[in-house]
Amino acid sequence: MSADGRAVLVTGGGSGIGQAAARLFAAAGDTVVVADIDEAAAKATADDIRAAGGRAIPRGIDVAAEDQVEELVAGVVAELGGLDCAFNNAGISAPRSRVSELDLDTWRRMLDVNLTGVFLCLRAELRQMRVQQHGAIVNTASVAGLKASPKVAAYAAAKHGVVGLTQSAASEHAGTGIRVNALCPGGTDTPLLRASMGNNPAVGQRWTSRPISTAEDVAAAAVWLCSDAARAVSGTALVVDQGTFFR
Repeated sequence: MSADGRAVLVTGGGSGIGQAAARLFAAAGDTVVVADIDEAAAKATADDIRAAGGRAIPRGIDVAAEDQVEELVAGVVAELGGLDCAFNNAGISAPRSRVSELDLDTWRRMLDVNLTGVFLCLRAELRQMRVQQHGAIVNTASVAGLKASPKVAAYAAAKHGVVGLTQSAASEHAGTGIRVNALCPGGTDTPLLRASMGNNPAVGQRWTSRPISTAEDVAAAAVWLCSDAARAVSGTALVVDQGTFFR
């Protein structure tokens, strides 16, 4: 990819896939706003990017808070003059639970962050991109957003929602110069997955028996979806899991 100096926003950029994507965007010559609920982690990522010669700005953000999201996007536009690409990647996991045993607080928190958080970011970004008449957005869903499995009902419901939200937004903006896609990672070596594996031996056994992608593997797909090479791609739910989804 050529260095074209785009303005890029990455949420959940303090670790894992978001951090890897922020580094890849910066390496391509983009200016990256690294946003994360852990502001210290966002700052550390931005510092690493700048130390490598890239351009990055850290921001603290709770994507489930409407006012914070609106302020974040407005700030990006004010500081960088626009918003060319956004990677809505912030998300959380939850303990595994049967639907019959799932408590309402866990359900609500999962949807607040993993679905409503994506919606709030997407809405604010689209409003700006409609003014510009161009832009590319990638929303992190999951293979669980395409095919659910036992004991992850809240997570799967939220990620299915992200896929539907993405497809609806893409269809609304077909032919406008604005593209919206979903990224559906499988098992990926991130702090979230390692924490889940450590907390539940069954989860650890399940994932260690399958191919695991690196955060950079998944991030590269997000960066590609935002690139001109994917200029005809919108509304897709791109699976990145080394083929295990089809087993």
